[in-house]
Amino acid sequence: MPDRMPALYIGHGAPPLLDDPLWSGQLRGLAGDLPRPSAVLMVSAHWESAPLALSASGPGVGLVYDFGGFAQKYYEMTYETPDATALAARIAGLMPAAEQVHQHPRRGLDHGAWVPMKIMYPAGDVPVLQMSLPTHDPGRLLEIGRRLAPLRDEGVLIVGSGFLTHGLPFLTDFSLDATPPTWSVEFDAWAAEAMARGDVDELASYADKAPGMPYAHPTVEHFSPLFVTLGAATAPDAPGEQVIDGFWLGLSKRSLQVA
Repeated sequence: MPDRMPALYIGHGAPPLLDDPLWSGQLRGLAGDLPRPSAVLMVSAHWESAPLALSASGPGVGLVYDFGGFAQKYYEMTYETPDATALAARIAGLMPAAEQVHQHPRRGLDHGAWVPMKIMYPAGDVPVLQMSLPTHDPGRLLEIGRRLAPLRDEGVLIVGSGFLTHGLPFLTDFSLDATPPTWSVEFDAWAAEAMARGDVDELASYADKAPGMPYAHPTVEHFSPLFVTLGAATAPDAPGEQVIDGFWLGLSKRSLQVA
């Protein structure tokens, strides 16, 4: 299926990512290597809501500035994108009849969505819709990904947006060139090996099997989007391409592209 869009799991960083020439360049290069999407569906770590919910799909809705302590310029940024009503309706139709899908007409994109999108598609000319994380259960998220997979044949880029390690409470050095703590390095290496094998069961058992836990993920919302991405893969147990690696503030920015 040469026209099928891949699916991604990416790290979204924080607003200062926009000023990081290395990582922003990697994300920009990743987008440039992809076919142009008809739309983007973002599943961000920063929207945990059940039942399943979708962001506002029409134009004119502001961004969600769900962060604190950064320069004022980040709170003044905008990112206008085309109407995504058709995608919202399509997603609702892909979910089982018993699964309620709620539309939030006034919720815009949060920083887990708009920060990477401003880098990857800076012109804002691709419709972008955000979907909530209704659960952290890997099995249920894999199933949601499977239901979303047909969108890939319609040119939709499915993006799980999180951070492969996210132990912010345990960081002591917040410089860009900080030495990654042991728990971050060990979890990153474990995940890289499991991804290289296409071992979904191993990844789903991260809470019990991954080294570096629970420091790498004292809360799990930044790892959970990975399972939506894996579920949307043509063959979830096939190795994906690890398109970005390395660390930012000592946290793993490893990103995965699946066919």
